[in-house]
Amino acid sequence: MNVHFLGTAAFEGIPSLFCQCDTCKQAQARGGKNIRTRTSVMIDGELKIDFPPDTCHHAIRDNIDMDKVKDLIFTHSHSDHLYAEDMLIRMAGYAKSGDHPIHVYGHDLPIRSCIEKLGMQQDKYRFHIIKPFEPVQTQTATIVPLVADHDMTETCLVYHIEKDGKTIFYGHDSGWFPEQTWQWLKGKKLDLAILECTTGKLGGRSNHMNADCVLETKEWLLANEIMNPGGKFVVTHFSHNAHLLHEDLTEIFEPHGITVAYDGMKIEL
Repeated sequence: MNVHFLGTAAFEGIPSLFCQCDTCKQAQARGGKNIRTRTSVMIDGELKIDFPPDTCHHAIRDNIDMDKVKDLIFTHSHSDHLYAEDMLIRMAGYAKSGDHPIHVYGHDLPIRSCIEKLGMQQDKYRFHIIKPFEPVQTQTATIVPLVADHDMTETCLVYHIEKDGKTIFYGHDSGWFPEQTWQWLKGKKLDLAILECTTGKLGGRSNHMNADCVLETKEWLLANEIMNPGGKFVVTHFSHNAHLLHEDLTEIFEPHGITVAYDGMKIEL
């Protein structure tokens, strides 16, 4: 299984639009892994998680054929994870695309947002409203949506994904997970845990995770024997407001066996 990290930043991106902070200035000057776009992951070129406003850039930069995507999964409706306007580009008159529908999965709010933006032009998509803890067989994988600790005004989701004998926990956007999610994970086995560290070394465990919360999550997963032998940990979704460059993040996490994701990074399971 190929896991491709298309973007690794929080809402603002790094360097952030309009921002004059030292972190953004240093990221711009250093370039490379310090340049971060809004977060999304692609699995085997056919299963995409979230659809940020940087999707066009991701496809061009990494030579991705977006028309080969079969399944699109949404975590929640925030604009850095769902820019539904660009989904319209697949329709006739904007693109010469394939006839196969992309199947789209999410709770009611992001699905409604997609339908409202597409209007009557929905023939290139099939929409599925999913519910927490209810397994769904997509065209490419078996997914189980789990509840996140994020925006309390909507049902934000994280995911357990099983594909071709490998399992992934996609764990953001979320702070310390709700108890129902921890309990569901008990007894499961993972090959990859993808966590977030939006707030860096700053305090707080709700809405987003900081570094200490990430390390506690790893220890919980290990203590409960959830990780398969050789299982991997990756951290992503960083904000410039945490004031940590890529080098700072690797200094924090690599001693603990956690890989710091960067835009374009690929790992094989």
